[in-house]
Amino acid sequence: MSELLARISSEPLDPVAVDAAVAGPEHGAVVLFTGVVRNHDGGQSVTALEYQAHPDAEAFLRKCCEQVAAESGLPVAAVHRVGHLTIGDLALVAAVAAPHRAEAFATCAELVERIKREVPIWKRQAFTDGASEWVGL
Repeated sequence: MSELLARISSEPLDPVAVDAAVAGPEHGAVVLFTGVVRNHDGGQSVTALEYQAHPDAEAFLRKCCEQVAAESGLPVAAVHRVGHLTIGDLALVAAVAAPHRAEAFATCAELVERIKREVPIWKRQAFTDGASEWVGL
């Protein structure tokens, strides 16, 4: 297995690179999750998001990835975007490879839930009416 990919980035995310970080000839399944900025939340129309991360967020992300990899025995990778994002941009790309699909799906779901719960990244949503709100504070 190659070096673990766990990064916070201000640049657009590349799902192919995240997939490549976990793929291997021993794996029959690679589950790739892309978290996409959507145009609504809680019944309101969203125009954009801004993600801000704690200075240690990448260390938290790495810890999540390392723990999930250690518990599952599977290769995992994740990159989270920060900065200003518009509708359709990728905010999170996570991947898990496994010999079979069931364990890849379950492990990827666990990885994403841990990232959302444990990594100190906050988002501010901008709404069409000009208002905005922070989420995850």
